[in-house]
Amino acid sequence: MIRSRIARGGMAMVYLANDLRLERRVAVKVMHQHLAEDENFTRRFEQEARSAARLSHPNLVNVFDQGQDAGRTYLVMEYLPSITLRDLLKQQTHLTAEQTMEIGEAVLSGLAAAHREDIVHRDIKPENVMLADDGRIKLGDFGLARAVSANTTTGQALLGTIAYLSPELVTRGVADARSDLYAFGIMFYEMLTGTQPFTGEQPMQIAYQHAHSEVPAPSLVSAEASPELDEFVRWTTQREPEARPAHADEALEHLAAIRAGQAPHMNATRVMPAAMGAPTSATTVLDEAQRQTLDTHASALGATGGTTVLDGVIGDAASALPLASDNEPQNPIDRVADTARRRTKRGRVLALVLVVLVLLAGGVGWWFGQGPGSQVAVPDVAGSDLASAQAAIEAQDLRVDVIECAHLTIPVGDATGTEPKAGERLDRGSTVQLCQSTGPEMKAVPTLVGLSREDAEAQISAAGFTFGSVADTRFADAEAGTVLAALDTEGEALEAQYPEQGRIDLVVSAGSLPDVIGLDAAQATAALTDLGLVVDAGLGSEAHSSDAPKGSVLDLILSTDPVRPGDAVGLQVSLGPELFEIPDIAGMGLQEAMDALSAAGFAPSTLVPEPLRSLAKATATDPAAGERVEAGTEIRVKSTISL
Repeated sequence: MIRSRIARGGMAMVYLANDLRLERRVAVKVMHQHLAEDENFTRRFEQEARSAARLSHPNLVNVFDQGQDAGRTYLVMEYLPSITLRDLLKQQTHLTAEQTMEIGEAVLSGLAAAHREDIVHRDIKPENVMLADDGRIKLGDFGLARAVSANTTTGQALLGTIAYLSPELVTRGVADARSDLYAFGIMFYEMLTGTQPFTGEQPMQIAYQHAHSEVPAPSLVSAEASPELDEFVRWTTQREPEARPAHADEALEHLAAIRAGQAPHMNATRVMPAAMGAPTSATTVLDEAQRQTLDTHASALGATGGTTVLDGVIGDAASALPLASDNEPQNPIDRVADTARRRTKRGRVLALVLVVLVLLAGGVGWWFGQGPGSQVAVPDVAGSDLASAQAAIEAQDLRVDVIECAHLTIPVGDATGTEPKAGERLDRGSTVQLCQSTGPEMKAVPTLVGLSREDAEAQISAAGFTFGSVADTRFADAEAGTVLAALDTEGEALEAQYPEQGRIDLVVSAGSLPDVIGLDAAQATAALTDLGLVVDAGLGSEAHSSDAPKGSVLDLILSTDPVRPGDAVGLQVSLGPELFEIPDIAGMGLQEAMDALSAAGFAPSTLVPEPLRSLAKATATDPAAGERVEAGTEIRVKSTISL
């Protein structure tokens, strides 16, 4: 189930989704609709899935599935909350030596796993290095990867990012594992220095430098680079593939040794001597024809930060060198004269070509720089008030279409961003969708009361909310651990709708209070203490009871409502039945004595018949006067009759 869009690339959109079958979050990469009709792009997209699915390594982004739905080709990958190495470089400008080596080791480790499976990545760059929130470092985007035997040629298209292309890719369109290491070396240089070694106004200029120039030592720009790191960068970025490490495992071994403080002795056959810049017999030189060929493809080159496509492969530079003709004059003087004529003719042709190129470049530069074909960048308006955001976009000669978007943190009414994203370049007059925040998305709150705490936490997460804490535990009739209430951040009961990712706290039952009535005080105290309650003698009391024996508990006295673990409680303890003193009725008339005993709460009785009671006098009682007995006790009145 698709949840939200998290990234946009040159070939595809990436969405955050829920895998309903396995109950996990995944990233779904969906090819752009306009590319799905192109068999080459579809094949390259499916190739990424096959290449990446063959690999399983902690430093590679896992691929789970691939398929088509409603004519849209998609790829299901591991979801990795992260930033890219490019984002980190933008934040820090450059990295420390330790950060560089740590990231470099992780990238080489993942790259080594690919090389062991005979897969060349072919697009190593900071944008494809993921730095996860939990500290993991992973290499992703195998969209340009291709299986190899010894070398891989591009056929009719040279793919990659121009700032990281190896010389053999520029001149011959051939790539193998050593081409990945060249791109890695350029990226390693950029991590240390914060800049790329080769720059230029046109992509052709950068490609030309890759083919003709040595990568400078990072220490010339960065104080972080040590001599060992200089040598490592120099080794991985040699123009000749044979002078580089054979594969990522070899480079990883040397980098690990540098990081451990054990500077390795690199293979002398792979590392050039100190005069690194001096050309050797193996150095490739592009003649004027090749330069013109490269010029014709310059318009196909994208910006240095994007993926590049060159229509046609530049031939092997060595094969393009001029060869001696069978009809060449053998006389030395004639040979020199012929050479001079050819140089003069070539110089004139070159001058004419250069003039045409300058005029063409000027016209193209004016058209796309200041003329009708110029493009403008979408401004970053996230967090701005809506009026300011609209003004900033319109100032770039772009049209604004305001739409509503939910957002967790940006206040209601402010701008959350744009589509296309900030920084993308558009033709003047293009329409930009401006997202106005409606606040967090309101979601339905699931029924939590009556669930166990564990089930309630799972429901909270599945519904798109955040579990906070157990805000209260109290004694109730429900079983211990049962949810009694769900609260918002203000401690109030939740409504039917609640903001997405909002915090939910729980009130949980501690179980029911024990029944201590009828127990003796010691037993009741132990039972209550075991549940975390404090038996406070000051809250206790005593009472007479004709039903409960002395010392047994009559009632549990509560000091709070509701009762929570740690609260104080008291016990009402029985004093047994209440006793009353039998009055002395000796000398009273019999009827008077019986009335007195009845008034005192006793049950008087006598053997004297009622007609004779007026003639009788009470002499004593049984039990005797002064004894204490329960109310209602039968008292036998003794008497005498006077005639």
